[in-house]
Amino acid sequence: MAPAPLLVVDGDNLAHRAYHSVPKTLRSREGRPINVFVGWTNMVLLIWSQEAPRNLFVAWDTLGSGTYRNDLWPSYQAGRVFDDAIVEQLDQLPALARAFGFGSGKQAGYEADDLMAAAVAAEVAAGGTCLVLTTDRDTYQLVSDRVTVLSPRKGISDIVRIGPAEVQERMGVPPGQVTEFKALAGDSSDNIPGARGVGPKGAAALLAQHGGLEAVLATRPEWAPGTEEGERVRMFYELTAMRVDVPVELPPTREPDWAAAADWLRAAGAITLADRVAARAGRLLL
Repeated sequence: MAPAPLLVVDGDNLAHRAYHSVPKTLRSREGRPINVFVGWTNMVLLIWSQEAPRNLFVAWDTLGSGTYRNDLWPSYQAGRVFDDAIVEQLDQLPALARAFGFGSGKQAGYEADDLMAAAVAAEVAAGGTCLVLTTDRDTYQLVSDRVTVLSPRKGISDIVRIGPAEVQERMGVPPGQVTEFKALAGDSSDNIPGARGVGPKGAAALLAQHGGLEAVLATRPEWAPGTEEGERVRMFYELTAMRVDVPVELPPTREPDWAAAADWLRAAGAITLADRVAARAGRLLL
């Protein structure tokens, strides 16, 4: 049998899905919001049962702290505002992931994207395979014959598996050109405008015709090195490229620590869920 894959999870992405799928009125006895804890844990339990990974590595954004991408392009992801209730729970979720015994990556100056890319690169270099759980299309650049993106459509019960063929079908380019495609086409979700007058269809066609970003930029004098527009597009490439050089520590192959996670959830006030998680460890806390 092939070794089980490492499941690399976009922690913030999954938390936002939990926040919007579980009633915001769900609170602890002390009145603290716990809907993200409950939804996030239920999603993790389901994906663990469905995929049977060797372990999870969960990557996190650092809220309230800019990254090198903001230094390059101050408008990057500008205007995103989150409710206090999700921010409060997001701050605590990495501790829950560690209680489960999952790997957890969070570093000031970088995004969850970079931690995911670094974890995937490290696992593949060690001879393993990865599943990447997120709805973020930026991760399509990681896809290969050893890396599959799991993209939830409804909660987490309906998941689309994205391999190289699916990336080509959805974006018009292979995984290795996703970053070049986004630099040319732009990405409105991140406030990246792309090259003027190109757009998604044009970007895919130009890359198919010329083979790569620099070859495309060489076709027009206004994109030449040193020109304002040309340097903007090259900078957009840097914005969309996920970094693989961030230090990460991959988790060992092991079953989740259900008992420790149940204790954490109980302390947070998610009593019913804590009982369910504890039951998986063979003991039910009363």
